[in-house]
Amino acid sequence: MQIERKEKVGLLLGLVGVICFSLTLPATRIAVEYFGATVVGLGRTIVASILVILVLIIRKEKLPSARQFKSLVIVSLGAVLGFPLLTSWAMESLPVSHGAVELALLPLATAGFAILRAGEVPSLKFWISSIVGSLAVIIYAAYLGFGQLQYADLALLGAVIILGLSYAEGGKLAQELGSWQVIAWAIIIAAPFFIVPVFLNVTGEMLHAPLTAWVSFIYLAVVSQFLAYVAWYSGLAMGGISRVSQIQYLQPFLMITFAALFLNESITLFTILMAVIVVFSVIFGKNAAVVKKGLHQ
Repeated sequence: MQIERKEKVGLLLGLVGVICFSLTLPATRIAVEYFGATVVGLGRTIVASILVILVLIIRKEKLPSARQFKSLVIVSLGAVLGFPLLTSWAMESLPVSHGAVELALLPLATAGFAILRAGEVPSLKFWISSIVGSLAVIIYAAYLGFGQLQYADLALLGAVIILGLSYAEGGKLAQELGSWQVIAWAIIIAAPFFIVPVFLNVTGEMLHAPLTAWVSFIYLAVVSQFLAYVAWYSGLAMGGISRVSQIQYLQPFLMITFAALFLNESITLFTILMAVIVVFSVIFGKNAAVVKKGLHQ
């Protein structure tokens, strides 16, 4: 009973994280117009590091071990460097709905790396639900006419791969280091390397950016880069990487909804239909058996 409750809490935390992440692309789309990809993609980490340092000092957290540091570098390369920078660059030329569809492949990337890094073996039921969810977003992408790949598309696909590895590694490490500690230390590791490139791309004109741009940037720095990861990694650690990762199938449709609210992008009946299919695939797969290598059911 206690294990079942823990898994349910993990799923809930995962959902909170996904909702927070779903605002990332819309916020990025707004911010990059005024600040540029480098400042938005890397500058958010510098701002987040200030909050993180205060939290680490107040809580008197111990330094990670050498073994944990290696895993943190992987998390940092994906969640702190690769994903923010690549998506910021892509959002300079692509609509949020486009990016949302491609990021829907993230659960499969996460589950695949979970097998390699965390030793999880998803069941056939899990893979069936994953395939159904993936087919739904592929059909959706084809319907919207996003068949031709651009450089920005390749950037998003690269972001999916590197973040999938980061999620799997971070979910595994969170079980021993703590959920928020994983992203906190990853931010600390990366932030010093971002100061120079961000400084070189800062201009005086940015001071005159509208309030919406500044609010979007602060959201990316405080929520998308730190607080959302706290909820997400907690969910991965408590509910299982492969199982909780399926909640990400909701993310593209949440992104599209937020894009409609904040960027006036349209929502069609077909979008709603695809969202329903994806939701049912998540419900079908969230209770699928996931076992560790070497263990028997």
